[in-house]
Amino acid sequence: MQSPGIIYEPYAPREPISFWKRWFTRNGWRRTKEDIVLELKSAYAVAKLRKIGYSRQKFYTEAVDLYKEINSQIANSAKASLRKSVTENMYSALKNEIKQRESKWHKVYWEMVEPVVKIRTLRARMISIDRNDMNKAFIQLTLEFLTKQKFEAYDSKGCVVAGDKDKEVLVRDVWVFERSLFHPGAYWRLCGRISL
Repeated sequence: MQSPGIIYEPYAPREPISFWKRWFTRNGWRRTKEDIVLELKSAYAVAKLRKIGYSRQKFYTEAVDLYKEINSQIANSAKASLRKSVTENMYSALKNEIKQRESKWHKVYWEMVEPVVKIRTLRARMISIDRNDMNKAFIQLTLEFLTKQKFEAYDSKGCVVAGDKDKEVLVRDVWVFERSLFHPGAYWRLCGRISL
């Protein structure tokens, strides 16, 4: 099995709750319990990752490289090289996205201005494939990227139709990366993007 093909428990921001409501109402206590369970699921997934040598800083470096590489491949319509960096379902979605974009714009310029403004882990989840063997699992990490980017789109005559490559724009992306715990030589791949 290459990938489960889904984003398990997709991240959604939690609505803020006041101190008084959290600690002095029944709904507040229920919400506190839900928040604790969500955090424990993330901690368990990260603990499983650490057993195979996971380091947050090393992963963040790899994730930023993947982020740049995938965005560049999308901008350049490099479908063949994109296949290795994403899961099967994500590849199909990105192929359709590129096809749709090419119907409007002939060429796209994309550049990420380094360094990344902010990167943080929003959620970690483990998807077990076999109930009897918890090591046969996939880990999904949801990351938020806050980056400065330059973008410009051209028509078939080479005229600019959207964006400005001299202007930096602050972009917030939420991407889900996935890795198998049981395939030898497994690596991180993009498994989905979440719109907030």
